[in-house]
Amino acid sequence: MSVDLEGQRRAYARWAPVYDRVYHRFLADAHRRTAAAAAAAGPDILEVGVGTGLVLPYYPAHARVVGVDLSEPMLRKAAEKVSERALTQVRLIAAMDASRLGFADARFDAVALPFVITLVPDPERALAECARVLKPGGEIVIASKLGADAGLVARLQETADPLFKTIGWSSAFKISRVEAWAKAHGAIEVLGIEPLFPAGLFKLMRLRKRA
Repeated sequence: MSVDLEGQRRAYARWAPVYDRVYHRFLADAHRRTAAAAAAAGPDILEVGVGTGLVLPYYPAHARVVGVDLSEPMLRKAAEKVSERALTQVRLIAAMDASRLGFADARFDAVALPFVITLVPDPERALAECARVLKPGGEIVIASKLGADAGLVARLQETADPLFKTIGWSSAFKISRVEAWAKAHGAIEVLGIEPLFPAGLFKLMRLRKRA
């Protein structure tokens, strides 16, 4: 799947001023459950694709969260939230490419990817970077529009795909793609996939790095 990285930067620069108003309530369930799943794995959390920081308020006070994103306009909105809401659990907000994370190996207990894995140019490389910075026993938590591989649900998703693409989601990115990456990686196991609001349109996928 080809993704225009510079095009993404321009698109999210345009989205930054209105992103929260459009997506806050619609994605609240996914954001809340993403933060809870990541925090359950341990206090040191990396959020890749932090955007305007919509997930940040859901992390518990004892967490130590680092948020990275490609879009600097989005990051400025995230930094405003951290300051205005006194989100002391957020230790760093930084501009960074998901495929080239500037952190040491085995740095985090969890890596959260809310609604970003289908957008990065090379998802497998980004996942490999997430696995690299993850501690043994840690978890990768993905919330996204992950398409079904077969059956009625898959056909319905394909019908609606042109609409999804206008807002950056695509049913072309299948659950099996992440599963295949995990199998090829060897040190990663899939823990489970759960439906999210609305009506399972989004999925929460948890993967663990074997100790």
